[in-house]
Amino acid sequence: MVALVQTVAYLGLEVRRVEVQCQLASGLPAFQIVGLPDKAVGESRERVRAALAAMGLALPPKRITVNMSPADLPKEGSHFDLPIALALLAAMGVTDGEQLADHVAVGELALDGRIVASSGVLPAAIHAAAEGKALICPAAQGAEARWASETAVVAAPDLVSLLNHLKGVQQLPLPEKGALAEREQGPDLKQVKGQETAKRALEIAAAGGHNLLMVGPPGAGKSLMASCLPGILPDLTTEEVLETSMVQSVAGMLQDGRISRARPFRSPHHSASIAALTGGGLKIRPGEVSLAHLGVLFLDELPEFQRNALDSLRQPLETGEVSVARANAHVTFPARVQLVAAMNPCRCGHLGDPALACSRAPKCAADYQGRVSGPLLDRIDLHVEVEPVSARDVKHVSL
Repeated sequence: MVALVQTVAYLGLEVRRVEVQCQLASGLPAFQIVGLPDKAVGESRERVRAALAAMGLALPPKRITVNMSPADLPKEGSHFDLPIALALLAAMGVTDGEQLADHVAVGELALDGRIVASSGVLPAAIHAAAEGKALICPAAQGAEARWASETAVVAAPDLVSLLNHLKGVQQLPLPEKGALAEREQGPDLKQVKGQETAKRALEIAAAGGHNLLMVGPPGAGKSLMASCLPGILPDLTTEEVLETSMVQSVAGMLQDGRISRARPFRSPHHSASIAALTGGGLKIRPGEVSLAHLGVLFLDELPEFQRNALDSLRQPLETGEVSVARANAHVTFPARVQLVAAMNPCRCGHLGDPALACSRAPKCAADYQGRVSGPLLDRIDLHVEVEPVSARDVKHVSL
């Protein structure tokens, strides 16, 4: 007998259908998982074994083979724990395998049988809705899954409650949708003293969706003005909210199913690598340019970033998406961002100030600004010089 349970695999924001097949056969006792599993999936054996033991069940003394089809698709992540456990329980006759055919299951198992949160529940819920199936997920992420409104959601806290629900002994409550967070009050342009030209450039950038570069000495207010930009951008539409929330779900950043209409604002440190900015890693995750999708990506101290890391942003800024190519996978993430960058005019930051400028000007400025490639600067529509604010300007504005 072969028991089947549906689940999903993630390639960026793309969700692929995966069928977990479990067979119990005669032979020496063994538990094997095949179908290109990664380290986390391979370790599911021990988590499933311990979760069943917590329920008072032991693995049958047979050869257990779990295959995840299609076998040539890489399987990554701990969310395969729950479908593997359900397929095994169906093969053992503990639950009805035919009933599970109407469900898509995702979730990680704890050693005591609890079903704990895993990343990517919102894309899985949208996929289940498209397939006309119900979604089985951790109770902690039921609110997140409910944003795919056409999906019936079974949010279970542990394996025992889930099995009782499937048998009709217990009725798990339908989770409520997560909260739609209101826009938080962030920095406001009223806090900026003077800088009328730079504030006007910021308004033009917001109106036209332009990329912006601010060049000025330290303390002129560049970072403050950049953080004000999301506050003057319009709220996300309903479709855009789901787009940004799916990126955050895959990255494991949605808390309590809360989504927001506010534009994302990401400000990575200048030591960020190519993988941190554009995505990648052993388990491919979205980078900062994708986490800022439909929002603002702020790069402070622009010339201090690694040159190759900055150049990796050239294609995403042009196409609105980033493609991460690996030997075993090709993943695409959305990356429609508004880039705001800030930099000092030179290394010392006081070019043109006779009292503070270093003795190497203007060669110091040429060398410093030359760290940023011309093709990247070509993708920044607005360049504005930010002058230092005098005490007189601050006093005038304060009145």
